[in-house]
Amino acid sequence: MNKYSRLLGTVGAAALAVLVANPALADGTAAGTTITNTVTVNYQVGGVSQTATGASNSFAVDRKVSMTVAEVGSSATQVSPGATKQVTTFTVTNNSNATLDFALTAGQLSGGAGAHGGTDSFDVTNVKIYIDTNNDGDYDDGVDQEVTYIDELGPDLNRTIFVVTDVPLSLTTGSVATVSLTATGREGGGAGSQGAALSETNTGSANEVDAMFVDTVFADAAGSDDSLGDGAHSARDDYSVLAAALTVVKRSKVISDPVNGTTNPKAIPGATIEYCISVANAAGSATASSVAISDPLPATVTYDSTYGIFVDGSVTSGECNANGSAGGSYDVGTSTVTGTLSSIAATETKTLRFRATID
Repeated sequence: MNKYSRLLGTVGAAALAVLVANPALADGTAAGTTITNTVTVNYQVGGVSQTATGASNSFAVDRKVSMTVAEVGSSATQVSPGATKQVTTFTVTNNSNATLDFALTAGQLSGGAGAHGGTDSFDVTNVKIYIDTNNDGDYDDGVDQEVTYIDELGPDLNRTIFVVTDVPLSLTTGSVATVSLTATGREGGGAGSQGAALSETNTGSANEVDAMFVDTVFADAAGSDDSLGDGAHSARDDYSVLAAALTVVKRSKVISDPVNGTTNPKAIPGATIEYCISVANAAGSATASSVAISDPLPATVTYDSTYGIFVDGSVTSGECNANGSAGGSYDVGTSTVTGTLSSIAATETKTLRFRATID
């Protein structure tokens, strides 16, 4: 846009003095600010100083639209299969020289490289966007407000935004879901109302009156999921799954029988059988907690209540050890042995043991 001054007199010999009014902000002079530049020309005729003349130029500062969406942190959000209200955190900063609204949208990658390594392999569900209402930097369920836009964000200011989702069940360690947050500049609307879509303008006129027209210039960089100079910006983050990988083995051995006793006993009626259920967690897995075991007994055996149930035992070289602590219970009505193992860390194995008699 051409912005011309008007000459206010005839110029002879000149001495130039410049007066500028441009209130400064960290992001630049505010859009719509009038900048006036006045030149004064002093001259003489026949050695006699004459009345000074000069000219003024005024124009309005155009609106630069720019924003930055940035992930908070530099690593993926670690989640468990089936977890709800899992949070990725972003900041939205208004780099413009005007107060704007910012429409917010959350998207998901469909395959491809994740933001922090790995490959996007699943989608999270129940995706919602919240603003950090109390400005504490953490998502507070029931406190932070669900939003679709940021209202009236001033120049150089930022807000913390949370993308909150649920994670599907039955996922394995290393599964990745990549989400993105896009902020798009909007104008007007007033407090409590989302403004209208922005458009770039260019009066491109030499007419002096246009010098006071405020053009809109998109100065935003390209984000993860938007283009250069589109009035928007975006960033990505990952949800990375850390799951337990449990392997269950059920073993049985004959302890004694009515004929041979404990010497080379056989599985004949009246023999005592020891069952051992072992649960192992693979290397690199999440710790499994509240590991509840339920084992309905067949009708051809009778639970040995005199021996009891032992939990949190160990395994050595594939054989169950005669250890652990008393625990668990037997339900006569359903003929079911139950028990809960304490947490099982990666590479760890724990057992539940009990005995029964062959009918």
